[in-house]
Amino acid sequence: MANDAGSRLALFKTLGDNTRYAIFLEMARALRPLTTAEIADAIGLHPNTVRPHLERMREVGLLDVEVSGRGEIGRPQHRYSLAADAPSLGLEPPVMPVLARMVLSMAERLGAVPDDARAVGHDEGARRSAPFVDAPSSLEALVSDLDRLGFDPVVSDADDGPDDAVVAFANCPFGDLAQEHPTLVCSLHHGLVAGFVAGMGDAEIREFCSLVDRTPCQVTVGAARDDAGAASR
Repeated sequence: MANDAGSRLALFKTLGDNTRYAIFLEMARALRPLTTAEIADAIGLHPNTVRPHLERMREVGLLDVEVSGRGEIGRPQHRYSLAADAPSLGLEPPVMPVLARMVLSMAERLGAVPDDARAVGHDEGARRSAPFVDAPSSLEALVSDLDRLGFDPVVSDADDGPDDAVVAFANCPFGDLAQEHPTLVCSLHHGLVAGFVAGMGDAEIREFCSLVDRTPCQVTVGAARDDAGAASR
């Protein structure tokens, strides 16, 4: 984004509109890129009303947009996020990313290994599963929590088992930290998912793939099996 006075004036004039300011607030709080429909739902407007505001915000450099083919038939999906150099306006909490980066650096200096990270993640995942104990499906509960955390989960059937499902992570809210500390961060995520699934009690992880594996980041989940290998009911 250019720093000249004219560009800054255009930017703040754009945010002078109540709808665009409401959109900016939602985007500042979001943990992952949001679709037009998600933004519209968050601020209580129709997507057709929101679209021109999003385009204007993109034009002045407030938002970035990525386009994929995952939308309705015949229409690509647009996902919006705050531009990297958008003004903070004091809305984003800068302390948490700094703290996370320092904690990870400290863990490496102290010799933490993947098993340590998985154990920490497992405990947190188990705690996060508690509100979902009455959910009709462990898979639905896991997907709901991953979505809340910003992983933008996408579910598909697994090839290996008729009752198994693959949950792909279309977004990683830990992205930058995972690039800097892949072993620890991906192990934390593995433990988080494993702890959540274990807390639900009727499912188990078949496979977990992450950045460290150099494969698409995803987890395969299936019904828990008894000692004989049959899925438990």
